[in-house]
Amino acid sequence: MIDIFRETAAGQIVRFLSQGKFLQYPEELPGFRFQYPELNRSPLGSENSTLGPSHASDPERAQTKIDVSQLAIDSMTTGDNKFVLVDWYTADDPANPQNWSTSKKALVAFEICIYTFTVYIGGAIYAPSTAGVMEDFDCAEIVASLGLALYVLGYGLGALLWSPLSEIPMLGRTGIYVATFSLFTILLIPTALVQNLAGLLILRFLLGWFGSPSLATGAAGFSDMFGFLKLPYCLAFWACSGTMAPAIGPIVAGFSVPAKDWHWSQWELLWLSGPILILLFTLLPETSSDTILLRRVRRLRKITGDANLRSQSEIKMQHMTAKEMAFNTLVKPWEMNALDPAILFTTVYCSLCYAIFYSFFEVFPFVFSDMYHFSLGESGLAFLSVSVGVLITVPLGLLHYNLRVEPRLVKEGFPAPEVWLRPGLIGSFLVPLGLFIFAWTARPSVHWIVPLVGVVVNQSGCYLILNVLFTYLPNIYPKYAASLFAANNAARSTLATASIVFGRPMFLALGVAGGVSFLAGVSCLCTVAFYGLYFYGPSLRSRSRFVST
Repeated sequence: MIDIFRETAAGQIVRFLSQGKFLQYPEELPGFRFQYPELNRSPLGSENSTLGPSHASDPERAQTKIDVSQLAIDSMTTGDNKFVLVDWYTADDPANPQNWSTSKKALVAFEICIYTFTVYIGGAIYAPSTAGVMEDFDCAEIVASLGLALYVLGYGLGALLWSPLSEIPMLGRTGIYVATFSLFTILLIPTALVQNLAGLLILRFLLGWFGSPSLATGAAGFSDMFGFLKLPYCLAFWACSGTMAPAIGPIVAGFSVPAKDWHWSQWELLWLSGPILILLFTLLPETSSDTILLRRVRRLRKITGDANLRSQSEIKMQHMTAKEMAFNTLVKPWEMNALDPAILFTTVYCSLCYAIFYSFFEVFPFVFSDMYHFSLGESGLAFLSVSVGVLITVPLGLLHYNLRVEPRLVKEGFPAPEVWLRPGLIGSFLVPLGLFIFAWTARPSVHWIVPLVGVVVNQSGCYLILNVLFTYLPNIYPKYAASLFAANNAARSTLATASIVFGRPMFLALGVAGGVSFLAGVSCLCTVAFYGLYFYGPSLRSRSRFVST
């Protein structure tokens, strides 16, 4: 447990305040002896001196033990134009997140999932408050719905900032998680107490903005700990937590808001966020290898007095200007969307699936409140159909991966990227099918369970599409994966925001059947394009200027 707490935000604060006297690392303890598989030194620019297991080749030298004083003497003889690269001490170095115990990985994975769940539920939990906001501030429904729309927009745009910042080793992932989520939790207090519409909308946007790091880098946190073969299991549960949260939000507040007032939904979100913040602050260790190694090399420089010790991230940052980092992060993803049709399609299709889900917040009141005369709380229960769709699909998807995909990967190695798209060949049909079922059975003469079956089918398809596309992208564009995900998240959230704002006018103009059928028709076009991506993907990749070779 001490190893976990030491790497948390709370542990790092304790170390800072005690000037390293408490929660010491092994190399800071008296008598610690470094054990390196190899110790070579050479000038910077040709060969690199390495302290770690990366290039071990001599079994005898792998047993060499060097104490602190010897390390200082040896490394200082390299001169000003040379350096020693500090890596993991051994191949099974316990500081490497890939080597953490299963229980430690499970704890961190749970924390990331519950953090993501909290942020996602924060958007939808506002939906039952719309009527109360309209009444208190005498505004139109489309204006009151901005409390949901701006939250979604905030966590989409916020990812464009927090995703690249989390890749800076000096900041790391956990520090950004805790700092931003602290602001998120604090801002919930004025949000629950605000007495003017403008203040409410600004605060809701800021809540989304400061909640976005979990959505921007959650997947990267899993990849820090798990190898590629096991990563799909974690991503499935993470995606499940993010998908089910908005569906549970209206249920949580649907019964309490009518009994109290619209402020109550924000108090409920605060009660959830407070304990989660304490959990992250005290029990979420840093997972970024670059950050962990940077902290190690700083300790070693302090212990040895050798300024030539370097981490790999420091060397990389020395050769990259701020302009290059900003371009790769903020401009490159949109350039790739403009010039690569495969990337553009994945962005559009993911955004459509996201927009369809958030359009339910506008169309459900027409169906279940007006047609079936559900109360506000009962209308919230209709969103359980989303959870049912996800809970059916996730076990089936993981079973398919466990029985068919993973054994083949172990035996044959990594396949062509288009292989990951295969489950989506079914999912792309389920998306419009579910929408058509919902559109043409949502009427008083048909039992309310039937349109909800359509929602189950649709959300099963959407989950499959999002899952396969999020696996497909990093396999083709690993160099730009983090930035592409951030741009994809921004595009998804922007279209979802639009669907909230324009959804109600569309359903008023076209009716439930017409409006939902329109979305189904667009989904059919995406189905055709998805099959095109599957069959012609290799040809597209061969002509792409961005694919890593």
